[in-house]
Amino acid sequence: MQYLLGVPLALLMTYSSWAADVYPTKPVRWLAPVLSGGAGDLIARTIAPKLSEAWGQQVIIDNRPGGGGTLGMSIAAKMPADGYTLVLGVSSFVVMAPGVYPKLAYDPIRDFAPITQILSAPLILVAHPSLPARNVKELIALARARPGAVSYATPGNGSAAHLSMEMFRSMSGTQLLHVPYRGAPPALADVISGQVAVYMATVPASLPLVRAGRLKILATSGRTRTRVLPDVPTVSESGLKGYEVNTWYGVLVPAGTPAPLIDRIHTDMVRVIRLPEIRDRFVSEAGEIVASAPRDFGAFIGRELVKWTRVAREAGAKVD
Repeated sequence: MQYLLGVPLALLMTYSSWAADVYPTKPVRWLAPVLSGGAGDLIARTIAPKLSEAWGQQVIIDNRPGGGGTLGMSIAAKMPADGYTLVLGVSSFVVMAPGVYPKLAYDPIRDFAPITQILSAPLILVAHPSLPARNVKELIALARARPGAVSYATPGNGSAAHLSMEMFRSMSGTQLLHVPYRGAPPALADVISGQVAVYMATVPASLPLVRAGRLKILATSGRTRTRVLPDVPTVSESGLKGYEVNTWYGVLVPAGTPAPLIDRIHTDMVRVIRLPEIRDRFVSEAGEIVASAPRDFGAFIGRELVKWTRVAREAGAKVD
């Protein structure tokens, strides 16, 4: 008979299956390493009430922002692996941060187990209306004619906006001036005022400004056009073939969480994500529902980690 810490493995497996059947028996914490009111926070708060209904237990959103999401992830990595801590995973601090932070207190592969990717959403390349470029081809031509003169804003070093523009710069062979800010609002404000030329922004934050005529869209960053902006071409089809950047959100749990609990959480989470009212809410803001299996989500994280670590290394992007 096989044992683990003196307990028969068969008994442990039986207990884990029983725990998954009765789960949850107390409130569940959903640790979100993001500011309250931001995109990731709103995604978690849209899903949490439906999970509470399904489980008969409260799902409490616990916001732990700081360090570009790395503080909350560090806290989450140390939580008990008992199924009572869910973690909101966002592309910027799951697969981008490891390439730009030399000393992270967590490893996205070693310290977490994947549950599901909730959704994926493109960014949109916006510019001040006065910029003499109407599309990606014209932006590249302008940048090549004036090396280092075309500027782009970001919420900070190592952010999704930063690395996505560094990939743009590398693939286009251009020299662009990086202007980092402390957060998205001031970055967007300086593009609106014309002090900075372009910005790779989220759809919810920038689309109202586009519709008001304060910004113009050059392209979207996804593999295909988004249903919210069907007439706007992608960066890939506009001159940089193969360019693809999406921000994504998913659910993780601390590594070591029993497999039966992971299966139970995944089944219930996916059922909620696919509810028409949840799906329609996300789609209206350019989000595409993914609802992947744990194995598929884990493989996706691995591929993304390789991709963005390479981009960060080539860009020399580091955050002390």
